[in-house]
Amino acid sequence: MRCRLALLVLLPVLFAGVPAAGQDAGNILVVTANSGDYLFGAGGTLIKFVQEGYSVYVAQMGNDEKIAHGLTPAQARLANVEDGKDAAKLLGVSDTVYMGHKSGEFGYVSATEIRKQLFALIRHFRPAKLFIPDPYVHYLDDRDQYHLGRIAEESWGYSSGDTFSPELKRMGLQGYHAPEVYFYSHQRPYRPGEGGEKRARMVAFDITLTIEQKMNSIELLRNRNQVYARTVRDRLVAAGRTAEMLNPLDDIAVRRLVRSYVEQLGATIGAKYGFRFGEEFNNAGLNPALPPHVLEKAVPK
Repeated sequence: MRCRLALLVLLPVLFAGVPAAGQDAGNILVVTANSGDYLFGAGGTLIKFVQEGYSVYVAQMGNDEKIAHGLTPAQARLANVEDGKDAAKLLGVSDTVYMGHKSGEFGYVSATEIRKQLFALIRHFRPAKLFIPDPYVHYLDDRDQYHLGRIAEESWGYSSGDTFSPELKRMGLQGYHAPEVYFYSHQRPYRPGEGGEKRARMVAFDITLTIEQKMNSIELLRNRNQVYARTVRDRLVAAGRTAEMLNPLDDIAVRRLVRSYVEQLGATIGAKYGFRFGEEFNNAGLNPALPPHVLEKAVPK
């Protein structure tokens, strides 16, 4: 299996102009398979952290070439990346690093390759909080989310070890352990019994004041939303129901459909915690041995 170790040599170029974290550990690193998943699963919470002064950086591992209708892979990749940039900017993301693995094929990519790339990203940004896909969600049908979530969890666990990827240390990227990790799901609320390791716990954030900005950001995923609307319409047609209100060629109808999904997901989660709208995560990490000033910044507010 081919390995892009040469990409590690180019990491200083990728990071050119991207500030590293200082002693205040005020960065957040979000790992996502494509340009939209983290927005649906954690967008409202990330907006809250941006408002608190954190700098959010996104590491997109997939190339977005397969979320398309009537587009070639190259056209789909360009459309989705451009939409993703617009959405991230509105959300308040400081920058996005694109790693370019083929979407839908993470199971065939060397886990060691992706892990080394995530080691480099974690050691460069030195985040106070790390957001990664949750591989423990029951009946998860997106295998990219599963594979990336497992690799990202391992990367979080081992990123501080000098015995892992020593070439990164020689490049000046010292070992670092993010004090807290949030596992997010972009598809559905969590179910009882989920949570992965025993250290994990469920935490929720009230996004009532940020859900409008989250929805406005997601609306900018124009191509992805068109594909989603067509999928919904086809399912309704197969069930013998009218699809007139879900015509994917009608931009207003597509935005209405997407906003309805985001609202329903947020309301369903919020009802579990007494919020109007909420987001929830499997949360792990908080090491009580960490310095108090680090713990203070890492504890959810």
